[in-house]
Amino acid sequence: MSRAPVVVHRPSISGSSRVSAHRYGRDEILGTVCSDHDLVVFLEGVGIDEAVPDDRRWVEWRGGPAHEFRVA
Repeated sequence: MSRAPVVVHRPSISGSSRVSAHRYGRDEILGTVCSDHDLVVFLEGVGIDEAVPDDRRWVEWRGGPAHEFRVA
């Protein structure tokens, strides 16, 4: 089973989520996002122009619901 190349990690107390990408055989931290717009910019930056945050083939949300960037 293959995993999505982009992972949005659980939200932090600061209201952002770390984003990592699996490419070139390793995981690379891309930075943090605070919104879906930020995430789309990251996806475009790694060459995934057609991906949307809800597409499980490209994006895996870990540690919280999709589109949630703040800790409840």
